[in-house]
Amino acid sequence: MVEQITKGIRISVKTKFNGTSYRNNRLYYVFAYFVTIENHSLQTVKLTDRYWKIFDSLNKTETVEGEGVVGQTPVLKPKDTYSYSSGCFLESTIGAMKGFYAMQNVTSLETFKVFIPTFQLSTPILSN
Repeated sequence: MVEQITKGIRISVKTKFNGTSYRNNRLYYVFAYFVTIENHSLQTVKLTDRYWKIFDSLNKTETVEGEGVVGQTPVLKPKDTYSYSSGCFLESTIGAMKGFYAMQNVTSLETFKVFIPTFQLSTPILSN
């Protein structure tokens, strides 16, 4: 698990290899990631947007950005926790992801970035 705290917001990420899948006659390695967002600040915040850089060891980089996460824009009061899971497909057995969430303080309307630490995606054979 990797963790990072930005402005009192803790991001924790765990990953899991979910096997392989064929899409359009190409083999992909399927990974799940599990994110927990904890509000350790004194402010109520709203996650408005996400931005991901997905690195594949075959020198491919994909950028994913958009509103919210898994169709939601959660509001976290102080001491609240929000968790979700998602996934990605890589063309190789190893890769990494990193990014940030755009957050908004619901009182002051200040927006700020909460950084998601780089986490590795690798098949179990490569983990030994």
